[in-house]
Amino acid sequence: MAYNGLSDSNVDHYEQLSTPEQLKLKFPLTERAWNTVYQSRESIKLIIDGKDCRKIIVVGPCSIHNIDEAKEYAQKLSETAAKVKDKLVVVMRTYFEKPRTVLGWKGLVPDPRLNGSADMELGRSSARELLLYINELGLPAATEPVSTRNIQCYDHLISYACIGARTTEAQTHRELASGLTMPVGFKNSTTGDVTIAIDALLSAREPHQFDGMQSNGSEAIVYTKGNKYGFIVLRGSNGGPNYQPDQVREIETKIKSRGLKPRMIIDCNHGNSGKNFQFQPVVFRDVIKQIRTGSPSLMGLMIESNLKEGKQNLPQDLIGFDHSKLEYGLSVTDSCLGWEETQNLILEAYCNL
Repeated sequence: MAYNGLSDSNVDHYEQLSTPEQLKLKFPLTERAWNTVYQSRESIKLIIDGKDCRKIIVVGPCSIHNIDEAKEYAQKLSETAAKVKDKLVVVMRTYFEKPRTVLGWKGLVPDPRLNGSADMELGRSSARELLLYINELGLPAATEPVSTRNIQCYDHLISYACIGARTTEAQTHRELASGLTMPVGFKNSTTGDVTIAIDALLSAREPHQFDGMQSNGSEAIVYTKGNKYGFIVLRGSNGGPNYQPDQVREIETKIKSRGLKPRMIIDCNHGNSGKNFQFQPVVFRDVIKQIRTGSPSLMGLMIESNLKEGKQNLPQDLIGFDHSKLEYGLSVTDSCLGWEETQNLILEAYCNL
């Protein structure tokens, strides 16, 4: 019996993608990259457990849109990270997918050409190639999984995953987090609700069963064991910040009331900076002071940073856009700090901790 008119009436067409397994064969894991991921994951776990007194600095572009720029940034960051490694575990932000409130560029994996062509085959390959490069520098990487399937193409090259403010409440992302091998941070919602992130943390600690995809591309029921290495990421809200000492103490109490040990990272941008990237250093220094004066629940910070400060705007309609016209080293999503100021903040934190 024909299904005409009953299915896919709003679908234009399908395109086949390589499976995660095929991409892993095309861009194989190296021993150097394996060591970077394994050692950095273990370090972050020890920090969560309170057995390593170092702090975590997650730093890098709001989103990756140019592989050459990202490689240059990674090279600079790896050199700085090596200088501070006895006090700080520096992790590079490699965010390949962007959740959009309404519309907009969805990130390197969904649209690597920034022209609406949706060449996801290129996007997945580019992400994997970049992650190999970064990890071979000895620099761990962080990402935000928006799609629950794309991350399977490069999950073993990620040392820290962050579930975003718009997806923390989603059952699919809580299930995904329960099966991820790396530590996972859950952001509070855009409204500032931290309870949602605590609920997500508790959910991801437990086993789940859900429909998913195996590395060979076939459908399967996924049975997870639960991920015990989760924590909260405070990113402020539309109404203001939540990094200040009295706010941190209040959130600590909420976390403890749910039977969990309070472990948090402060996102210096978004609501905590009032969406003003130039306010990130103020937040950063305040949190470093809190850590120095005895706030054990604060494990570290996150900064949005690029080669150049600020941002540039993409056109509303990306169809046919020529991305070669973009300024090199400048964000196309959120405004970022420039590299020199970022480096100074990392070295300042090192000296003050």
